[in-house]
Order: sequence, then C-alpha cells, then structure tokens
Amino acid sequence: MTDTSQELIEALDARVARRNERREFFKTALGATAIAAAGAAAIGLAESAGAASVTDADIFNFALNLEYLEANFYSFATTGSAISSDSISGTGTLGQATGGRAVSFTDPVVKAYALEIAQDELQHVNFLRGVLGSSGVAQPTIDLSPSGAFTAAAMAAGVISSGTFDPYASDENFLLGAFIFEDVGVSAYKGAVAAISTTVYMQAAAGILASEAYHASLIRGTLYRKGIATPALRTNADKISDARDALDGTSDDDQGISPTTNDYGTASNITPTDANGICYSRSTGQVLNIAFLNKAAATKGGFFPNGLNGTVTTSSDNA
Repeated sequence: MTDTSQELIEALDARVARRNERREFFKTALGATAIAAAGAAAIGLAESAGAASVTDADIFNFALNLEYLEANFYSFATTGSAISSDSISGTGTLGQATGGRAVSFTDPVVKAYALEIAQDELQHVNFLRGVLGSSGVAQPTIDLSPSGAFTAAAMAAGVISSGTFDPYASDENFLLGAFIFEDVGVSAYKGAVAAISTTVYMQAAAGILASEAYHASLIRGTLYRKGIATPALRTNADKISDARDALDGTSDDDQGISPTTNDYGTASNITPTDANGICYSRSTGQVLNIAFLNKAAATKGGFFPNGLNGTVTTSSDNA
C-alpha cells in the first residue's frame, strides 16, 4: 500500500469518527442542562434579552417561537388546522394559533411547495423541542387571522389601503403572506448562528438556516414568475420588503423581487444580498420589530399579540 493510500484511509477513518462523535453528542448532550451551560456573547441578542449575554438555549427558544409561527401558517394553509397539540407544550404561557384556514390552491406547483414547506416547518418545531428538552418554551398566542396581523401588515406596506388582506384567499395572496415571514426567518437564523457558542448547535442552526433559505427562494421565485403576467405581485412584494426595512432600523437589509441590473445585465432578484453577494442578518430585536409590526421597543403585538415565551422577547427601539 502506498503512503498516499494510507493517508487517504486514515483521513476517511477520522472523518467517520468525527461524524459518529457528533451523532453521539446529539444523543446524549442536547438536553436542557447541556444547552443552558453553553453561553454566547451576542450584542443583538443581549439587547433583546436585557442582559449581558444569552445562552444557546435562549437562542434556540427564540427560534422556536418563530418556528411555531411559520409552522402554523403553513399548516393552516395546507390542512385548515393548526399544528398538533403534541408539538406546542413547554415552559411559559401556552397559547393557541388562531385565525387561519385552508387555501383552495389552483396552481398545483404552489400547492406542492406549500405542502413541502409545511412539513419542514413542523419538523423544525419538533427538532428544536427535542434539542431543548424540558427547557423548551411553549407555543405563545399567535394571530394568523386575515383581519388581524396580516391586514395590519398589508396596510402598513401599502398593499391595501382599506378592507382586509386575506392570505388564504388565493395562491397569490398566500405567496405574499408567506413572503412576509420567509426572508425574515433567513436573516434571523443568519444573525443567530454567529451568536451560538457550541459547534454542534451552530451546525444545527446552520442546517435550519439553509432550509429556510430554500423556502424563501421558492416563495420569491414563484412570486417573480407569476409577476411576469401579474406585475402587481412584484410591486406588492417590493412594498412588503420596504415595510420590513422601515421597521427594523435605518440600514438597508431587505430587498424586493423586481428585476435588477447587475454586471451582466438585467437579472432577477431571487436572492436578496448585499454588495458582496452575502445574505442579510438581523438581530432578534430587529426580527421582533417585524413580527410585532412595531419599530419601537415592544414586548408584544402583530403576529404575537401576547408576546413570546422565553428570555429574548423585546424588539429594538428604532422609533
């Protein structure tokens, strides 16, 4: 056997050993005690929590609140019901997700996308709950009614000037409703990954970040395609993007979906990135500005009328 072959075999053996070590770690160490022991110094998270630092458990619980929101939206849209009661218990005040209903999809592609994302989001909820164990937070009260947070968001964005915005009324409305969440989820996980102190947890968060990015791409790409025949879809998506940007501070960290001009010509804008081609990040406070539909410091509102469970619960003060 040559030296090169021996080195390759040793490298592969080491890779397998590392993979097995990671699997064993997930089996034995992802309990509440292990997570709580892992501290993470994160400025954005600390501002929201009102403390000098937060733990990995705090970060994952914040993410779990957001996953409850997304999972219920897609569950309502595809089945007419909220997610199972088996997936919502935990610490803090248990609330219900209300106001949603099934979408009568007419485009089979949109329906297929919705079904796929619904499954992924439910799996994210159950995964995070499993990681957190007894320290996992319960689902908070979530408003998914057309007459509530969705209409408030649509009016603030200028998508409608009166009446009600119903995200369950059509394929197109469903896509715009999903667009409110998806880009925010990507930027939230990107912001959180840098604040996680444990490599294995960082890998888990990065994996969910990748899933959320795929989801956002599906929604943005479908809106872009449908917007060829119905330009108002792109215009309304752009308005939602502008509204998010107005809520989360003065920096420009959001983009709509209308065509853009780059070094190669007129192009689509499926992936919202900065001048370096890098996706945007948001702190927890900025994420909650959007979820609460409030640019000021607040602890509840919008899609979470009674606030979140856990320690990271306050939006940034951008007023």
